Amino acid sequence: MSNDKSIPETPDILVKILKRKREEIRVAKARENINVLTQRAKLASPVRGFVNAIKAKLEKNQSAVIAEIKKASPSKGILRENFDPVEIAKSYEQAGAACLSVLTDLDFFQGKEQYLIDARNACQLPVLRKDFMIDPYQVYEARAMAADCILLIVAVLSSTQMSELATLAQELAMDVLVEVHDENELERALKIPLPLIGINNRNLRTFETSLDTTIKLQKNMIDDRILVTESGILKQEDVQFMRDNNINAFLVGEAFMKNDNPGEKLTSLFK
Repeated sequence: MSNDKSIPETPDILVKILKRKREEIRVAKARENINVLTQRAKLASPVRGFVNAIKAKLEKNQSAVIAEIKKASPSKGILRENFDPVEIAKSYEQAGAACLSVLTDLDFFQGKEQYLIDARNACQLPVLRKDFMIDPYQVYEARAMAADCILLIVAVLSSTQMSELATLAQELAMDVLVEVHDENELERALKIPLPLIGINNRNLRTFETSLDTTIKLQKNMIDDRILVTESGILKQEDVQFMRDNNINAFLVGEAFMKNDNPGEKLTSLFK
């Protein structure tokens, strides 16, 4: 892995998460040899097209919703006490989600790899492994657990790392969602030829959310990319605001997780 230092100043919460993530990776590598992991990745269930599922919705002029399965977050704490990834995945599929996003980070989001495995086995939707990906080992892990897509957060990666991890994901037939928070990150993301760009409306330093972040950065997008708006989509007015600005791909978690029936909430939010 490159020692390229072209990452801007990292917010404190990310420093803490990345320190823990490096320790997790060290332990995982000691537990399972990379060659064994690589073999598991090759034998995993065939990839489901994540980008294609989003495109299929957009081509029908429908909202492409990446519905998230998330028990907790650092800023909001526990989002859902009654947490059953299998039932949640089924309800999302029935409600017409394009894809799933499943948190696998344990310490900060109370996620587990098994949640992704169980959710994917419960439905036919493509699944994103939502985690802090900083090492090729994690990309092999993602495919070994049958993930169809990985998340790359520009704020925690150098351009060299981003390119390396994206290339490996593509070699393993997975798609990539590249997440940005500001103009500088978007500029870096657009240099890598990947179709999905997620604009996170949550400020990493203050945790404040503004939907205007997506609108502001949309002006710098290029035509061959699909813009996915992330965070802060909580009510129908938020969805309509994005639709009015020709944005129709969404990653939504909190609004669904806080509802007794996540699938019903998806249906009502995107009707």
